[in-house]
Amino acid sequence: MRIAVLSETEGAETRVAATPEMVKKYKGLGADVAVQAGAGAKAGFPDAEFEAAGAVIAPSREDALRDADIVLKVRRPAEGELAGAKPGALVIAIMDPYGQEPALRSMAEAGVAAFAMELMPRITRAQVMDVLSSQANLAGYRAVIDASAEYGRAMPMMMTAAGTVPAARVFVMGAGVAGLQAIATARRLGAVVTATDVRPAAKEQVESLGGKFVAVEDEEFKQAETAGGYAKEMSAEYREKQAALVAAHIAKQDIVITTALIPGRPAPKLVTKAMVESMKPGSVIVDLAVERGGNCELSKPGKIATHNGVKIVGHLNVPGRLASTASSLYAKNLYAFVETLVDKESKTLSVKWDDELVKATCLTRDGAVVHTAFQPTA
Repeated sequence: MRIAVLSETEGAETRVAATPEMVKKYKGLGADVAVQAGAGAKAGFPDAEFEAAGAVIAPSREDALRDADIVLKVRRPAEGELAGAKPGALVIAIMDPYGQEPALRSMAEAGVAAFAMELMPRITRAQVMDVLSSQANLAGYRAVIDASAEYGRAMPMMMTAAGTVPAARVFVMGAGVAGLQAIATARRLGAVVTATDVRPAAKEQVESLGGKFVAVEDEEFKQAETAGGYAKEMSAEYREKQAALVAAHIAKQDIVITTALIPGRPAPKLVTKAMVESMKPGSVIVDLAVERGGNCELSKPGKIATHNGVKIVGHLNVPGRLASTASSLYAKNLYAFVETLVDKESKTLSVKWDDELVKATCLTRDGAVVHTAFQPTA
């Protein structure tokens, strides 16, 4: 059994799909591990560390891929990247499959079984494989660090002989994993924190972290959560009421962090140009949804924009801004999944195709797109 760890081709991607620590664990499963030269460099894992852990350093992508039974990546392979892959090889990554029919078709035609880690069901046995949570947790933390770096004032209240410094007011929009970590981090830095979310369960979670919950709590709000724990898209009427409440609240904030995402859809627009213009000069907005179109109307992907003195931070790949930590957590998520695909007695690949984790995440197999949610429409 051979496992290949490939370098990332996306320019903004700094993470790597395996760490030296996980290479040792893969070796324990009976696997030979080939790491493409330089794959971990941006995350602070030099080739020498992978070698010391027992991996073979492959000088090129082709060398790493050759005869690999499992291919590990952070992002979906680019067009042509799987050329030379062994037929039936398992390719495991964050696939971002929504609206990517040509890319899925390309992986199917390459003859690989592609698995999307972000489709992992949210059940107890899969918690350790939840890449969305592990990466969003870091994004929420980093968003507050980035906001405090751009904010030209202190975060906590300080009482000094020269006068009192007021605490920064931080408003977190979306109280999922990223939002809750942002709330906790902002509180630790001494800010006064408020938060909003369309899911009723979020209220108790926000308050348990010391934040104050802000939302229009009507009947629609009470039904606004899917069985899987995700936010539902709200009606136009509710969005209007919520926007009016939020608009009045945002005008008083120093820092706004937006984290709202709906699986398979563009990010909802939560912060309008008028809301930005209502904020004080020197305020900061950090938009964690910028790669999906952004929660703020004025966000610019990969840039820090300024409008009326308000900074709008649109960093791409925010977990990758903590590349070493993000890679370590992601690599553990991958290992936990791969472990379920290996027969520990014979130390060979043994995929149980009827396992709920496999069925939920498998996109392509035997030359076809097999996931029911991504069937070709034509």
